[in-house]
Amino acid sequence: MAPWSAERRWGRGRDVGDYDGMTVLFDLDGVLVDSAESIRAGLTAWAVERGLDVDAVLAHHHGRTDADLVRLLAPHLDPAAEAPRIEAHEAAAGDGVRAVPGARELLVELDGRGRSWAVVTSGGDRIANSRIEAAGLPLPRVLVTADDVDEGKPRPGPYLLGAERMGAAPERCVVVEDAASGVRAGLDAGMPVIAVASTTGPGDLAHATTVVGDLEAAAGLLL
Repeated sequence: MAPWSAERRWGRGRDVGDYDGMTVLFDLDGVLVDSAESIRAGLTAWAVERGLDVDAVLAHHHGRTDADLVRLLAPHLDPAAEAPRIEAHEAAAGDGVRAVPGARELLVELDGRGRSWAVVTSGGDRIANSRIEAAGLPLPRVLVTADDVDEGKPRPGPYLLGAERMGAAPERCVVVEDAASGVRAGLDAGMPVIAVASTTGPGDLAHATTVVGDLEAAAGLLL
């Protein structure tokens, strides 16, 4: 068994072991894969192509689907047409994607213990599958992406769909997130949320059930 640690933890957390046996619903980017370089390059290319403020695009993308980002910052454009363009730009910059330290070991450990887990991401099918493959992570039995829902995070629909596809009641699921909007989605779905402060400061994640510093600390709570 890996020497998981539950240190680097803030907030109103539950005791270690409280999540034992629960279905784990992971966000992807910032939790299991480090895709920051790819996302930044892809969004920058798209913003330049469409004549948008690059800084505004980079400041507002986190935790949103590409379609929701378009609706927010470029309402004159068609979200259904622009989302694939953003994905194409990000896929072209995909060489920078790598697994978060400990991610593969955690997923293998969960499988070895017979624990159910899934991935619920704001990215589309194409980009999610390519990032999982590029990072060398095992494929989830259930993958919920932006292509599966009408409304992305912070609405609870993605996590509720993840629970449904896993055959688990929402209260028997635990969410692992790195974005404030994803934390809100998990909580509103009726699930406890472990927030990993990898891409967002702990203060902005304080509404989560538990806030930890990295995925290793999250693993210490899950296993």
